[in-house]
Amino acid sequence: MDLKDHIRALPDFPKPGITFYDISTLLRHPDAWQVAMGRMARAVLTYQPDLLAGVESRGFLMAAPLALKLGCGFIMLRKRGKLPGATIGLDYALEYGTDRIEIQADAVTPGQRVIPIDDLLATGGTMAAGIALLRKVGAVVPAAAALIELTFLNGRERIDVPVETLVAYDQ
Repeated sequence: MDLKDHIRALPDFPKPGITFYDISTLLRHPDAWQVAMGRMARAVLTYQPDLLAGVESRGFLMAAPLALKLGCGFIMLRKRGKLPGATIGLDYALEYGTDRIEIQADAVTPGQRVIPIDDLLATGGTMAAGIALLRKVGAVVPAAAALIELTFLNGRERIDVPVETLVAYDQ
């Protein structure tokens, strides 16, 4: 099955010149969704994760069912102020300005193998920040994964672990 057949490209969203790859069309197609999760499970399983970390917010849609399928735990990497309890955060640079990603302070036991998962790898900034934050709390990060990769943005170059993706767009 070609997963691209189930991902809708929306030109000029959220602003002119940007093409948004909408995974909602894949999520509502049960066979395509099952195939995507099966392929992602095979790719991620080789890294023997203890936890999958969903990156806000569409990464939650990938990581939670994948963790269930693999029999491992699921944790969230969220934007500032979205997680209850004590959190640990990391500020990171965006193209214009900065952002912050946070994790619950007790989400990871030092030494646990944690793979960050997102729906899309673009410039790599958020994924790199997620990896740095996971390491900050003591996780071992053997790999990262995303459903879609925008290869023309070279995000993979900012990631210092293997990156598993299922679909690539070259423009």
